[in-house]
Amino acid sequence: MANDDAAVLASVGPRLRALRKNRGITLTALADTTGISVSTLSRLESGARRPNLELLLPLARAYRVPLDELVGAPPVGDPRVRLKPIRRHGATIVPLTQNPGGLQAFKMVIPPTRRNPDLRTHEGYEWLYVLSGTLRLVLAERDLLLRPGEAAEFDTRLPHWFGSTGDATVELLSLFGPQSERVHVRARPSGS
Repeated sequence: MANDDAAVLASVGPRLRALRKNRGITLTALADTTGISVSTLSRLESGARRPNLELLLPLARAYRVPLDELVGAPPVGDPRVRLKPIRRHGATIVPLTQNPGGLQAFKMVIPPTRRNPDLRTHEGYEWLYVLSGTLRLVLAERDLLLRPGEAAEFDTRLPHWFGSTGDATVELLSLFGPQSERVHVRARPSGS
């Protein structure tokens, strides 16, 4: 166990005792409310008993505080994504998510090169949003041009390809997820 985790666990007992005393609650009254014995509560507060969810959940309910506050959980780590661009077929792909599996987000910068579409299929569902330039999207028999502010979504089991029109660099955002996941975009009606 990391030192930080040990320090958090060691601070739970004194935190519980201070919370109980600040609220003017006796061990007996707390035992009646939570169903936890007086001896267990006393041992928990003194640090002689290790805290666990079975004990902490009823205490959090009794004190009406979030579990994180009750145990003094450390703050969540830095949420920023460390951008690590990938170069593939002349394009720059910047992953915007860190979690493997599930929904993935990417920013793509595709240079103005003319390529013959090489249609592919694979499991998944994709959503594209054009930031700048014009994106060529070939989807089965359809050949589409998407301009800034336009979006497309499709099942990637359909033969597809997207890239530059060859006239200018195109920048886009791409969200890709497993077959059962679809992006749900909610927009306010105009005038709201």
